[in-house]
Amino acid sequence: MAAPARRPDFSSAASPSPSPASAGRRLLRTQTVGNLGESIFDSEIVPSSLVEIAPILRVANEVDATNPRVAYLCRFYAFEKAHRLDPASSGRGVRQFKTALLQRLERENDPTLKGRVHQSDAREMQRFYREYYKKYIQALQNVADRTDRALLTKAYQTAAVLFEVLKAVNVSQSVEVDQAILDTHNKVEEKKKLYVPYNILPLDPESINQAIMQYPEIIAAVNALRVIRGLPWPKEHDKKPDENRTGKDLLDWLQAMFGFQKDNVSNQREHLILLLANVHIRQTPQQSKLDDKALDAVMKRLFKNYKKWCKYLGRKSSLWLPTIQQEVQQRKLLYMGLYLLIWGEAANLRFMPECLCYIYHHMAFELYGMLAGNVSPMTGENVIPAYGGDEEAFLMKVVTPIYKVIEKVHSLYDCISHHFFLLIFRLIS
Repeated sequence: MAAPARRPDFSSAASPSPSPASAGRRLLRTQTVGNLGESIFDSEIVPSSLVEIAPILRVANEVDATNPRVAYLCRFYAFEKAHRLDPASSGRGVRQFKTALLQRLERENDPTLKGRVHQSDAREMQRFYREYYKKYIQALQNVADRTDRALLTKAYQTAAVLFEVLKAVNVSQSVEVDQAILDTHNKVEEKKKLYVPYNILPLDPESINQAIMQYPEIIAAVNALRVIRGLPWPKEHDKKPDENRTGKDLLDWLQAMFGFQKDNVSNQREHLILLLANVHIRQTPQQSKLDDKALDAVMKRLFKNYKKWCKYLGRKSSLWLPTIQQEVQQRKLLYMGLYLLIWGEAANLRFMPECLCYIYHHMAFELYGMLAGNVSPMTGENVIPAYGGDEEAFLMKVVTPIYKVIEKVHSLYDCISHHFFLLIFRLIS
């Protein structure tokens, strides 16, 4: 593919050059993209193998009206990054996407170059970055209330992408980034950890006064999850409050003990809070603390399939409850959190329900052993998960090995699910 005239070189990765025949087919190639027009560069239509460039294109669309040259530089950086991610354009839709994006860059290079304020793209990016930080971050930070939290969160994400592009442009033109901009970027990175994107519930400390976080049912569910007294944390684990939230909760403990992914924990925390809140609000009379009836209703719905599985195999479930009444609610929440975390991280195994039930059955039993203080006869130490509790251990040591077997014989997927069920039946009968 031919390079746009006078375009900046962001990386050492060279773009493939077209043949004369391919240049003659340019119009035809554009038509193969479909009559999408500029929507082909919508960040939500990026090929799945190039998902990493979606935030860059989103920022390019956002700043296009304000500074077309900066938008061009963002799109060009996205093109270079796409080429590094998939040099051979082997992914589905990648070749069409890259061809269309390159053609747009060729069209926009000269017009945007004429509108550039500074003599170099590096200086233009630095100027725009400073202005963006002053207009969209400093101004919102000075607001007394936090009603503009969503805008501020978006501004921090945009600023981070702009700096990524800025750095690439400066490196390509051998221009050092001003120290003031580096200091500003450090501030952005620090604050970006607090203002994280979310689905429905903003659970970071800066959003404690948001309207949705003031609903009694939300407060009741959040407070119930934060009862972590009596839990045996790993020796090397720091129980200090998470930098993104006001304190640790039961799902943090499950992550520390079983090695779930951080983003999965965040998603399932919100999921569980909403499940509990939606049932709690229907209870009468309303209580300030999480209603036990609401908890039991959610638990019954979550474990309906698991209990059927246990009944069919003639096995007792692993949902053992403590004799101390004050610990019952905490234990139920741990069982529910564990189930959701397994379900959320084992996406490739969801069509093998017996497999998920089997995994949960044994992990719930390990959970019970850890809370009861059981000692392993093999090591003489307290019971821990069989695969260890390292970071992302569940994905790497439980889900991935099973998925690799399925991947090799995917044409026999149904047979694997059936034989897995029979194997489990024989093992535990």
